[in-house]
Amino acid sequence: MGDKGYGRHRDMGDTGRGIRRTQDTGDVGTWDIGAQGMGDTGYEDMGHVGYGTHRTWEHEGHRTHGDSHAPARWSCRGSPPGWRGSPRGAPPVPLAVTSPLGRHECRRPRRHPHGHLRGSQGLPHLRGLSAPLLPQKPLGPIFIHSPVRPVLGDLTSASPQGYEGLVEGGDNIKQATWLSVSNIIQLGGTVIGSARCKAFTTREGRLRAAHNLVEHGITNLCVIGGDGSLTGADIFRAEWGGLLDELLRDGQISEEVAKANGRLNIVGLVGSIDNDFCGTDMTIGTDSALHRIMEVIDAITTTAQSHQRTFVLEVMGRHCGYLALVSGLASGADWLFIPESPPEDGWEDMMCERLGETRSRGSRLNIIIIAEGAIDRNGKPITSNYVKDLVVQRLGFDTRVTVLGHVQRGGTPSAFDRVLSSKMGMEAVMALLEATPDTPACVVSLSGNQSVRLPLMECVQVTKDVQKAMDEKRFDEAIQLRGRSFENNWNIYKMLAHQKPAQEKSPFSLAILNVGAPAAGMNAAVRSAVRISICQGHTVYAVNDGFEGLAKGQIREVGWHDVAGWLGRGGSMLGTKRTLPKTCMEKIVENVRKFNIQALLVIGGFEAYEGVLQLVEARGQYEELCIIMCVIPATISNNVPGTDFSLGSDTAVNAAMESCDRIKQSASGTKRRVFIVETMGGYCGYLSTVTGIAVGADAAYVYEDPFTIHDLKANVEHLTDKMKTDIQRGLVLRNEKCHEHYTTEFLYNLYSSEGKGIFDCRINVLGHLQQGGAPTPFDRNYGTKLGVKAVLWMSEKLQEVYRKGRVFANSADSACVIGLRKKVVAFSPVTELKKVTDFEHRLPQEQWWLNLRLMLKMLANYQISLTEYISGKMEHVTRRTLSIEKGF
Repeated sequence: MGDKGYGRHRDMGDTGRGIRRTQDTGDVGTWDIGAQGMGDTGYEDMGHVGYGTHRTWEHEGHRTHGDSHAPARWSCRGSPPGWRGSPRGAPPVPLAVTSPLGRHECRRPRRHPHGHLRGSQGLPHLRGLSAPLLPQKPLGPIFIHSPVRPVLGDLTSASPQGYEGLVEGGDNIKQATWLSVSNIIQLGGTVIGSARCKAFTTREGRLRAAHNLVEHGITNLCVIGGDGSLTGADIFRAEWGGLLDELLRDGQISEEVAKANGRLNIVGLVGSIDNDFCGTDMTIGTDSALHRIMEVIDAITTTAQSHQRTFVLEVMGRHCGYLALVSGLASGADWLFIPESPPEDGWEDMMCERLGETRSRGSRLNIIIIAEGAIDRNGKPITSNYVKDLVVQRLGFDTRVTVLGHVQRGGTPSAFDRVLSSKMGMEAVMALLEATPDTPACVVSLSGNQSVRLPLMECVQVTKDVQKAMDEKRFDEAIQLRGRSFENNWNIYKMLAHQKPAQEKSPFSLAILNVGAPAAGMNAAVRSAVRISICQGHTVYAVNDGFEGLAKGQIREVGWHDVAGWLGRGGSMLGTKRTLPKTCMEKIVENVRKFNIQALLVIGGFEAYEGVLQLVEARGQYEELCIIMCVIPATISNNVPGTDFSLGSDTAVNAAMESCDRIKQSASGTKRRVFIVETMGGYCGYLSTVTGIAVGADAAYVYEDPFTIHDLKANVEHLTDKMKTDIQRGLVLRNEKCHEHYTTEFLYNLYSSEGKGIFDCRINVLGHLQQGGAPTPFDRNYGTKLGVKAVLWMSEKLQEVYRKGRVFANSADSACVIGLRKKVVAFSPVTELKKVTDFEHRLPQEQWWLNLRLMLKMLANYQISLTEYISGKMEHVTRRTLSIEKGF
């Protein structure tokens, strides 16, 4: 912007991609600042081309925003690398990061080539927030415990070795830059180190830490750790005023410094693979740990089947059995030990009887999973070696023990963890920005798919209550305090692990089929639906090849053991086709009558939803279709109305992410190369957007966020500037149907032509590899739970509409889509969803993930306005809130 008059201005448009520089004719000095992109490159607009190229922009008087004129009181001066514009007269904003964890968690680092600091847990990475936010309220330095990306300018500081670095000071508190944390998103652990610190548990140690923070002007602390680390941070905050008074009395700081640093703001992020912190659905690192566990279980399963062996797997979880529980549910383990629910006395006899019975039915393997903190009813530890000796002595089975140990803490962070920590990191910084003297220390947590803020000490207290209940042998209460999801996981595991005879034979019959393209997690949903139906006493039919198979009579009754071993298999074991009922309606009706099918469970994508809708609309013509129907959304595109997440989408995102990680590695070895990667998804851009966040893409083109040739040209310029930095590689994602004319080939030709002599291009079409592979732990668990919930709902509905020996259901709520909507699992009638569906493009009219585009642009170093950002609300942790069922 110019130094005089109105200066030169750029419109802060936030719709497209890249920078579009438009000279407004007839108005000297008006620029158009297009924050229209979401690349992974530096912007010269706000004084940061790549790394270190700065411009001096001052704007006195007025600035033009769009077509309106408004007073502008901010400036962005050329400064040392890493500084951003701040309110006139306000100090720049430093930020610091620390990790008091005594052990490395598998956190997902947030990656960006220019300037943001992002932690391995995906901590704050808010480059670009300075423009819209600093004019409103200056924010003092932020210190973040654990890896982070610079937030609010590059005055973010990081503390190697957590609280220890905070106490020692000196070189242990370092300024972080965008470049210093680039290319770390795919790394596990924590890039700034982590350590337990005894000194910080003493007032003397905290006094030294306060002095070091004041020396650096840091008054905002973001802590990533468990309940111990967060409790320490809260104590530190409570003592802050007294610590400053003591430093002032000792002459270590001046009265002016004490006054300037009089308030310490605290925000916490929970990093723990155990998922043992009450108040959040998932902690950072848990999903990645589950990935490591399931990889081992899948590998062990093959050798166990070959040699007819029993394996005892010990996983981490000294005080919390979440890892053991979810891995047991996702693998169909024969027996499970968790600290929260010790087995009844005489469990040895019951376990051996169960294992022997399984072998007698032809199973060639047994899997026993045990949490390291497992105990019996008397508090005596149950060890993996004890269980092994028991099986060998009583059954004579060839038995092996595998202790996973710290394998669970390592490896590449999963896509879920990368996106989770990105959302939490952004929310953490927003919480610090909005903090007031009356704001309590809070912890950012996940509730469904929403980021929320919870009072830190409320969460810590409930977490301690769980351990207290376990110590006092109130185990049922301990499970309830873990939350409703934990309790339901445990109950579902017990229902599905071993066949129990139904109390009485049900008069109902239920058919299950897959429709549409294959998606990981379909088989998990079929398995759980079949088994829970048998538990309910229903007759269960499996239909091959979707609606086409239903029309052709490819229907067979299935039993408990017919679906054994299906959990870890990708694709569709039943077979699936895209055929819709309207092409063969009469034959479908004929077979529904022939097999007396009274309930239909359809697992699939948009075709499944559309097919059930066609069946419902045909009820007026065919009375046989007045039955209970339910759709379990299963598609990698995540485009089914009525749910925020579809089965298979998590596996597909991980597959695309792993491919892009390899592509990035290739590009880093071959300098000055840009890869254009095409993802699947139809018209839905979910896959491209979430993968883009997880891999730090330079751009992600999707149908829902329109773009023009100006935006494409701007992205090329962006990448051209990026090649002048140390990060000489580019990654651009394109959803397969994002634009009718701007095809992948077109983008390749455009980038190749415009970047000639600066960089070369390559195309990668990921294709059907996104549909294949073993399901992720998320999809296995989610599919299992949806299958159970769907059948229980159908059973309830069948009882309601059963009259005089027949089922007649024609109300709107007798045909629903089950799905996770924000915080709860809900059933939505297909006739109501029709009103909010774009059938031409096979999309819901509203899609929650579009809110992630703002974060994607910010992480890609684009200047954005946060006026559309919706901050998480402050909620409270009570027994009532813990009793609400919330998704995964």
